[in-house]
Amino acid sequence: MTTTTTLSELTGDYVIDAARTRIGFVGRAAMVGKVRGRFDDFEGTAHLDGDDPSRSHVRLEIRADSLHTGNPKCDTHLRSGDFLDTGRHPTITFTSTGVEQVGPTRFHVTGDLTVHGVREPVTVGFELAGTEHDPRGGRTVRLDGDAVVNRMDWGVSWGRFVVGRKVALELDVAVIQRP
Repeated sequence: MTTTTTLSELTGDYVIDAARTRIGFVGRAAMVGKVRGRFDDFEGTAHLDGDDPSRSHVRLEIRADSLHTGNPKCDTHLRSGDFLDTGRHPTITFTSTGVEQVGPTRFHVTGDLTVHGVREPVTVGFELAGTEHDPRGGRTVRLDGDAVVNRMDWGVSWGRFVVGRKVALELDVAVIQRP
């Protein structure tokens, strides 16, 4: 993987490469320490504008029931009405409302995150991790992102004294340029 010399080279429309993207989370749970998980079923698009990053935008849709922690009992509980209520709220979405370049390869992407049927603003910090040319044309861009959210803001309030309020989001994203 090589790093692009200029951001303007990245301008274009992209789709998420689900095979090389990881959307994960970490939360605290009493008695067991940290609970780490990921979502396995998602899709998304992005328009990157390297000359004016503020004109970039992204959209992500996650199947909430694709959550996996490595513990089937925990997965079932997190999918239940106590937490994500995936039967009533099958998708988690993020739609950007703004992009700000805050360093040579660092960006803040602000947008509306909808979880559990509640839409709230959130800002995700992203670092350009690298790019590579696709042999079929175009390029792949890798971005590492993170944010910390308070699950209570989305009405996910079960277990106030058993489960921590803060959830760290961890994103390792690969997007492929559309021809």
